[in-house]
Amino acid sequence: MVAWQRARMQISPSRTNHLETFKDIQKNSEPLKNVNSCILIGAPPLKKRLLTIGISSMKRPQRSYLLDTLESLFYSSSLSEQKHFIVLVHLADPDPMWCGQVISNISTIFKPYIQASQLVVINTPLKSYLPLKSLKRNFNDTPAYVAFRSKRNMDYAFLMNFATNHSDYFLMIEDDVKCVPGFVTQIATTVSAWENKPWVTLEFSPLGFTGKLFRTKDLPCFVNFLLLFYQEMPCDSLLSHFHDLLMQQTPVQFLPSLFQHMGNYFSFEGKFNNLTDKEFEEDDISSPNNPAASIYTSLKATNDSVPMNAYSLNKNFFYAKSAEAGSHLTVVLDSPAKVFRVQVLTGSDLKGENQLKEGQIELGYDFNDQINDCDDYILLGLLVNGILNKQVLSNKSGKKVKCVRLLVTATPSSGIIVRHINIWVK
Repeated sequence: MVAWQRARMQISPSRTNHLETFKDIQKNSEPLKNVNSCILIGAPPLKKRLLTIGISSMKRPQRSYLLDTLESLFYSSSLSEQKHFIVLVHLADPDPMWCGQVISNISTIFKPYIQASQLVVINTPLKSYLPLKSLKRNFNDTPAYVAFRSKRNMDYAFLMNFATNHSDYFLMIEDDVKCVPGFVTQIATTVSAWENKPWVTLEFSPLGFTGKLFRTKDLPCFVNFLLLFYQEMPCDSLLSHFHDLLMQQTPVQFLPSLFQHMGNYFSFEGKFNNLTDKEFEEDDISSPNNPAASIYTSLKATNDSVPMNAYSLNKNFFYAKSAEAGSHLTVVLDSPAKVFRVQVLTGSDLKGENQLKEGQIELGYDFNDQINDCDDYILLGLLVNGILNKQVLSNKSGKKVKCVRLLVTATPSSGIIVRHINIWVK
């Protein structure tokens, strides 16, 4: 706590690099000198990737959700997305029988991902941990729970310490979550937009420690922070104080959430847990509005297919026999509106053929009263497996949306089917 107070005293609004402040208080502390995490399965990739997804897992009294979480991560990602991330699992339970069974299951089920250096499993021996007896009892917690959450802080610290050199960004999730399809692309799009802005973490879920994204260059500071104050409070509370230390006054959150809690029991003592994220949306409850609009396109359609089929709410679709990079299909609303969700589906409904593999959806604003177009577009999101289903978080400068544009970003090898462009408006 002396180090904590010293750090707070050194911070001033005029300071431009607050990470240096924390580095100063670490000079006489070496909590990582005895850490010896070892690889149990797989090998880190030789080439640095965009993202490391970190999971710390331990034995649960009721059942484990780790395998379900791993399935959700890989099955919700396209082959192209999987090339840009590595999943790092820290088995943080001292029970050798449990670890052995988990290793066997992962090795069997996820063998292709292990061979592709997309999945690595590690363990840290108990001798690397700081003392877990005679700890402070903050918040009237029982000694057993204080020891549990203190060990969890170190579990996360050792996981992040191992992850430092394998990617540009690190995403922390729990071992009992499911994710939305295309979550990697959404994160990549977000970090690109925030590349030159100041932030400590970007949050893709408000639940606990799930969905928190770090720059890997910042991990060593947070690792030491966790180890310095491991017995003070849970990790998500420590993260909040770490934000204060580095002058991020408010969370940077993105909705809808990309991750949902799916476990029914807490890790500690197996108590029932019905925690869910209300901002996580798998399916739209309401039907799209699709207000009156005109459709314009530069795609080359077949003789009997019309662009309006893509915007109708029936089972008709629009088929373009060919397309080139830069071609578009644009919905121009008769009356600009506050759009809060857009859904685009390409490819055949049954076999998934004729998808637009590389394309993006843009929202258009009209400042000069154009009739069949807009003069300013912003990116809403990229198509993933030919699909986009995304909430619109804000309207540019308070303006209403006039155009929704499907833009082809690379020439496809075959024709494309646009089944639906659906719009929800307020």
